[in-house]
Amino acid sequence: MGRIDPRLPHFCHLIDFFTSRMSRIGLIAGNGRFPFLVLQGARSLGYDVTVVAIKEEAFADLEETARGARADFHWVSLGQLGKCIKILKGAGISQAVMAGQVKHVKIFSGIVPDFTLLAVLKHLKARNTDALISAIAGVMRDEGIELLDSTTFLRPLLAGTGVLTERLPSEQEHEDFVFGYRIADAIAALDIGQTIAVKHKAVVAVEAMEGTDEAIGRAGHLAGPGVRIVKVAKPNQDMRFDVPVIGIATIQAMRIAGASALSVDAERTLVLDGEHVIKSANEAGIAIVGRPGSDQRGGG
Repeated sequence: MGRIDPRLPHFCHLIDFFTSRMSRIGLIAGNGRFPFLVLQGARSLGYDVTVVAIKEEAFADLEETARGARADFHWVSLGQLGKCIKILKGAGISQAVMAGQVKHVKIFSGIVPDFTLLAVLKHLKARNTDALISAIAGVMRDEGIELLDSTTFLRPLLAGTGVLTERLPSEQEHEDFVFGYRIADAIAALDIGQTIAVKHKAVVAVEAMEGTDEAIGRAGHLAGPGVRIVKVAKPNQDMRFDVPVIGIATIQAMRIAGASALSVDAERTLVLDGEHVIKSANEAGIAIVGRPGSDQRGGG
């Protein structure tokens, strides 16, 4: 019989170490249901999850949900980037997911940065969300933590292509969509917002820092019933953060505003409440369509 290589136990220990690290995931949680779904998805696949929740944004009951899922849980304030990294590294995390909104207005006002975040802010070339979160991702990568596509555990919830509801858009709604795409894409490319409202080929409202639901409400106030909502991903959308999201709250905002139709970008928009969103839209007579990716569509 051959001799056992004395290096083998050490080698096996290394394999166990790296396998263990790869089966752990960090979850940096903002507001909304997005973090809850990522937690559920990761745990269902057998990942050990360490949740770092932002005090000013994450829902309070996320802690109880995390404990129930046997996930480690920690609160940090919005400006505590160094503490967030320290927690993740202490848990042996090498991969993490950002999930849940952090209101843009909070990022650039009222934040008390720690030394780690202060260093990031000092070197920013532009004071927009993309620049800030990309810089944060770079710091985390330098610390050995790679940010993953935030939809990694939620692929089934990405919007499909084509008409998603019982009702098809009318010819006039379709024309408003086509009119709105060019403008919405330009607004998104400038990192201003992801959503515009259109009525009779006129732009009624443009989302900025207030968020989608508020922009929809403003459109209803300004133009009354019959506005169409166009929500797009950025032309070079980084799927690690700020991915377009719709949910029951989106449909509720549309119902209140009298908005009649919604277009989202297929495969790049999360439908957080899944079939419940479609059911709610069907009940309200709202048409929802998934615009195909640029590689699948022609000029329009």
